[in-house]
Amino acid sequence: MIERLLGFAKIDFAPDHRQPALVRWIIGTIVAVVGSLVADRLIVAGATHLWPHTRHYSHFVFSDYAKLTIVGVLGACVGWPIITRISSAPTWLYSRLAVLVTLVLLLPDVYILVQGQPAKAVASLMVMHVAIAVVTYFSMVLIAPVRSARGSHLRR
Repeated sequence: MIERLLGFAKIDFAPDHRQPALVRWIIGTIVAVVGSLVADRLIVAGATHLWPHTRHYSHFVFSDYAKLTIVGVLGACVGWPIITRISSAPTWLYSRLAVLVTLVLLLPDVYILVQGQPAKAVASLMVMHVAIAVVTYFSMVLIAPVRSARGSHLRR
């Protein structure tokens, strides 16, 4: 059963590629962190413009969302070279994990919504989670792609 699950997830521990170059991975990580923080800020600005009553929402304070964003993005960026090591289809696996993790990270938003937090503000937090996932995914797979056994970049 474990072999079947690993096969389904395309975890085969036999990639025919090399991992991303370290410098490109570092650049991709920086772009993912900065890009995610910019996306967060733009979403907060848009939400507070559209719905002025959300202007003082506690989760819209930069220090509140920035620390969570940075930790999450760094975790996802560390995961990219691990996935490239264990899978012969790393972008396939990374994209599905990005969706799965994003869905899991929406659960606290659903919880605070049920607890009575403003729906429009919570919806904005959910949009932030999706934006962070998109920025991080593309930063890793485009800036720090896997390399062929001979060293050129592959798009998998």
